[in-house]
Amino acid sequence: MDLGIAGRKAIVCASSRGLARACAEALAEAGCAVVINGRNKETLQATAAAIAKASGAKVTAVAADVTTPEGQEALLAACPEPDILVNNADGPPPKDFRQIDRAAMLAGVTANMIAPLEMIQRTAPGMMARGFGRIVNITSASVKTPLVGLDLSSGARAGLTAFLGGVAREIAGKNVTINNILPGIFETDRFTNANKRMAELRNLTPEEARAMRVAGVPAKRIGSPHEFGQLCAFLCSMQAGYLVGQNFVIDGGAFASNF
Repeated sequence: MDLGIAGRKAIVCASSRGLARACAEALAEAGCAVVINGRNKETLQATAAAIAKASGAKVTAVAADVTTPEGQEALLAACPEPDILVNNADGPPPKDFRQIDRAAMLAGVTANMIAPLEMIQRTAPGMMARGFGRIVNITSASVKTPLVGLDLSSGARAGLTAFLGGVAREIAGKNVTINNILPGIFETDRFTNANKRMAELRNLTPEEARAMRVAGVPAKRIGSPHEFGQLCAFLCSMQAGYLVGQNFVIDGGAFASNF
């Protein structure tokens, strides 16, 4: 399918690896000029080179922490008028809720709620003025279903979702959409690290913890970042203009609900 976004400019936050990298790859494949971002310069440059080689697209690497004002400035300096924004940031590691202090709470909310909102505040007005914009937030399936140990991440991402519900409807008339993708378990470094911590919390081996997670997925497998990226690219497409303020759970059926 031609997504109709060739030549569009995209910022994909925290995209040197994992699910956001897959989003950047899919957008580059669709013909977008992509700005990718990460804190590890070496990893970031390698990712940019790989995406550019595979797609032939223009890929700009910005080494910065998107959760900080300075990092956001660097991204917007590289792409002042993005047509597409994919918000992403690492979530807090799994931890017993009784051990989360105020500083950790503030850091979690800043990374997973405040920073995405700031990026939207900075980019949405320009999108509205130009008559096209696609904003996708990578959140988590834990927004809809509890995951023990991910309380801070879940709370911050749920706050982002609630905040943007009305905003999405407010700006949709300008052909600017905001939607969220809620991933379950995918083959990423984050899953591997989180699985180890979850295993420690439950006194299991990493292999046992992984098997338990897979057993709870009706698809009986862990997701591929590639399929996640393809969903993101579609939500950024011309054809997705009537999808407004929606939460797309992509988890192999793990979240069981009729609605």
